[in-house]
Amino acid sequence: MPRFTQAELEAARDRLVPDVVADGLRVLFCGINPGLMSAATGHHFARPGNRFWPVLHLSGFTPRLLTPAEQQELPRHGLGITNVVARPTARADELSAEEYREGGRLLTAKVERLRPRWLAVVGVTAYRAAFDDRAARVGPQARTIGDTRVWVLPNPSGLNAHWTLATMAEEYARLRRAAEK
Repeated sequence: MPRFTQAELEAARDRLVPDVVADGLRVLFCGINPGLMSAATGHHFARPGNRFWPVLHLSGFTPRLLTPAEQQELPRHGLGITNVVARPTARADELSAEEYREGGRLLTAKVERLRPRWLAVVGVTAYRAAFDDRAARVGPQARTIGDTRVWVLPNPSGLNAHWTLATMAEEYARLRRAAEK
């Protein structure tokens, strides 16, 4: 992965990271918002130390460990990636409550259009803010968007030390098994 200067990362704040989507996916993973490394590279979950790609593999969603640069392979496995908020930031706490709410509205419309079997929001705090559901916990939710079921997964950021690689992989595998039914 290329190394970026702080100035190069800051310059990426205006770049959008394109969704990796297709109609009828098994699971559409939804991050909080792109980090500056993702914006600089154009690849989701690109920051070194983010555990999304290893967890995706360890949980059985992908047959091998993919790199962020291989994200276009996901639809072949029935998977996709989007974000609650499109605006890149250095930290998720730079996002406003209104950005989360608007992101939830836009995400709902996207899910209604693409019709994945499952929407998997990676980050319970982001899910709570985007969908005004303060009681949400990690796991399957009662909410549906059309026929799409919703699952909240732990945030794979390296900052989320409460969840280990192994415990995250177990939770992602629970979703994988549900998505296979």
